[in-house]
Amino acid sequence: MEQREFMRSAPRSLRRFWQSSSGRIGLVLAIVLTLIALLAPVLRPYDPTTDRDYLARLAAPSAAHWFGTDALGRDLLTLVWYGIRTSLVVSLVSVSLGLGVGLGLGLIAGYVRGPIEIAIGWLTDILLAFPSILLAIAIVTVTGPGLQSAMVAVGVVQIPIFIRLTRAMVLSLRQQGFVEAARALGAFPSRVLLHHILPASLAPIVVQATLAIGTATLEAAGLGFLGLGAQPPTPELGTMLSDAFKGGYSLSAPWTTVFPGLLITLTVLAFNLLGDGLRDALDPRSSDR
Repeated sequence: MEQREFMRSAPRSLRRFWQSSSGRIGLVLAIVLTLIALLAPVLRPYDPTTDRDYLARLAAPSAAHWFGTDALGRDLLTLVWYGIRTSLVVSLVSVSLGLGVGLGLGLIAGYVRGPIEIAIGWLTDILLAFPSILLAIAIVTVTGPGLQSAMVAVGVVQIPIFIRLTRAMVLSLRQQGFVEAARALGAFPSRVLLHHILPASLAPIVVQATLAIGTATLEAAGLGFLGLGAQPPTPELGTMLSDAFKGGYSLSAPWTTVFPGLLITLTVLAFNLLGDGLRDALDPRSSDR
């Protein structure tokens, strides 16, 4: 029954989303950034790892290099394109990891209760006791710097957020009439969770996952800035900022920091606006205007 209600409410939610200016702007930005990431190998004017022009080191933006060049003479536009690709891959993989683990543990904690819920609650509190970037740094320090370690670290940071959200949704739904009816008809707990409670909980979880992509982008850039994320020659936006500051030419060649920083900002802004639009669209208390 709840699935049929979801299908009936889908067109109404789409209309509410399209009425949200923040949602439309976020969707357009997210699509553009995703297309840039996907088409980077086709659009690239230069190779990001091998093409270097040492005679054009730190060259200002020009017709040959629209975003200028870095300290090694590499085309900054190409590096930024591939940097967006790397950042989005890290963000999507890490959020998927945090969502998968957090969703499973949150469903169990909210439905099973008892000692299992207490243990998962303790785990959540321990993870939340650390600032997210410090926890990510600690994990990467143990596992070693690199792209895969950054994905795992940022993913672990996301886990307690999804645990708390999912557990709260389960606790609010487990006494609802449709759940009680399913249990009375003899449905197994796994079926109750996956076919009744989970579909009814998807709206806030989808919104949180969208917002988490922006947060993960910032955390991945922070790890890259500290030299703990993607390692050379892999282009990454945080690493590009770090190279500019460490080299001491962030002021003499401001384009080396402006363009990577601008793309980080646009990525975070895109998914935050998209998440706000989805929240307005999926909120059952919203009304059509």
